[in-house]
Amino acid sequence: MENFIVSARKYRPQNFSTVVGQAHITTTLKNAIRNNQLAHAFLFCGPRGVGKTTCARILAKTINCENLQPDGEACNECHSCRSFNEGSSFNIHELDAASNNSVDDIRTLVDQVRFAPQAGKYKIYIIDEVHMLSSSAFNAFLKTLEEPPSYAIFILATTEKHKILPTILSRCQIFDFKRITIQDTVDHLQEIVTKEHMSAEPDALHLIAQKTDGCMRDSLSTLDKIVSFTGGKLTYQNTLEHLNILDYDYFFKVMDAVLAQDIAGALLIFDEILQKGFEGDNFLGGWAEFLRNLLVCKEEKVLHLMEVSANLKDRYRQMSGRVSPAYLVTALHLLNETEIGYRMARNKRLHVEMALIRLCYLQQAVNLVSNDQTGEVVKKNLVPEGSPQRLRAPLPQPIYGKPATTKTIEAQAPKLTIEVEKAPPPVQKPAAAPPPAAEKPAPAVAPTTPATPAAGKAGTKLTGLAAMKEALAAKQQQGSTVINDAIPLTAGALSVYWDEFVDRFRQANKMTVVSNLQLAQVSLLAPEEIGITSRNIVQFRFMEEEKLEISEFFKGKFRNNALVLTLLLDESQQQNKDIGPAPLSSREQFARMIEKYPLVKELKDRLNMELDF
Repeated sequence: MENFIVSARKYRPQNFSTVVGQAHITTTLKNAIRNNQLAHAFLFCGPRGVGKTTCARILAKTINCENLQPDGEACNECHSCRSFNEGSSFNIHELDAASNNSVDDIRTLVDQVRFAPQAGKYKIYIIDEVHMLSSSAFNAFLKTLEEPPSYAIFILATTEKHKILPTILSRCQIFDFKRITIQDTVDHLQEIVTKEHMSAEPDALHLIAQKTDGCMRDSLSTLDKIVSFTGGKLTYQNTLEHLNILDYDYFFKVMDAVLAQDIAGALLIFDEILQKGFEGDNFLGGWAEFLRNLLVCKEEKVLHLMEVSANLKDRYRQMSGRVSPAYLVTALHLLNETEIGYRMARNKRLHVEMALIRLCYLQQAVNLVSNDQTGEVVKKNLVPEGSPQRLRAPLPQPIYGKPATTKTIEAQAPKLTIEVEKAPPPVQKPAAAPPPAAEKPAPAVAPTTPATPAAGKAGTKLTGLAAMKEALAAKQQQGSTVINDAIPLTAGALSVYWDEFVDRFRQANKMTVVSNLQLAQVSLLAPEEIGITSRNIVQFRFMEEEKLEISEFFKGKFRNNALVLTLLLDESQQQNKDIGPAPLSSREQFARMIEKYPLVKELKDRLNMELDF
């Protein structure tokens, strides 16, 4: 039985021209040999499996070649080249520093350097994994490395350049090897497959190259395994099965379901992925990469950043034409937040499924925001020094992309379900002028019925894109009438309507709500912006929950849907005598508990407990 040789050894490059993906280094070395400008010490550093030791051996053989070729390559026919290829050369010494890292090993090497070569011009010493040498061994090697004999050349190779002493680095010519690109890896694998008389689909070779992340040795080892698994016929499906990679077809299917708002279909596809043994984080990572590739397809000048096969690029282009860049950026942000919270989620499956459900309705949310011309989304975030600190309730992350940790927080947007009433009567222009600042407005000017979110329940409820189009069309038809019929926003009218809003809860005997509303201060910030200032964070959180109802109330009273309601927080008012001490947060309560009972902290540390606030 013939001995099997793995592809990584069988097809190891024997000259500079066959080295894959390191043209910037091989060209420099060939020019140095032709011009007789060789350094006495080289340092080859870079990731594993990219050709450091291979280039060191080729350089050692080429230096001693007796019949050097015009292009700087070795002839592979002279006595020196043949002895090197057969492993019997006395002028080339290779040392593994991982197992020979002591001072005695380096001293033995230094003693060998004293003897001149028996044949040839140079004695070459290749020290692999040189970062494994001890500090004492490095120091014993310094003097010889700095001033070696004229016939001695040292070639050091390492994957961890940062572990080498600076004194060693300063004495070497440093060459940084880069990761081999996917296309170079695919071309090399295709060449080997052709030589071995095997068949392989280009998509299968692409999968191998992507899985090995620029390491040629790993690519060749993976190729050998799959050849044994498939009997020499590499297909896309059996390569997926062997490497345990999630198929791109799943992402295209999920994308079709998301764009069609087919929640059931998307959840069933995700369940099929889980049944095949993939975890939710694998799906999230692959889905994010899929959306990133769709975004890259939007611009021709960055198309080279998408390292996939030609067939797959065509599918990406077709899919990217169906979605907008705004949708892709928002979806990527949503998936990023989902992936960050995946580790902390208790029900991980539900965590991913909620992200899929949000993605199903993300397209209409993006369209709604992009078509909104009221200007409510764009607001100033800068607060002048000395003015109350502005806090805004968190916006939906998929639409606006603001993180929840920022101090500038927007109000929760209403749900995307749009309620359209049947044939509302035309709004007539009020005969009387708006009330003065100090007087109550006449009952005939403003409707007495409070505007609540449930006011449209009697109408026909429409959801989806059709409801949005109908609402926008009605808005455009009645836009001029609404603007003309709007009641001017004045401080007096604002105060009167605010008292009316508070009275609603007083009549319902909800005194807790009344007390919180009475402590707040209502003011006019801009011609169409109302501000409500809270005195503490507890009251501010309460106002956040009631903001939607307050906003709808004022819009109905002033007949102006463009009104903007902004929540303000002025904690300086907590120092007033008529207000009690501010409530402590959970973290502050825990800090006081530790001060009073030190054993609580000791118990927390011993049990390795984490604070959930």
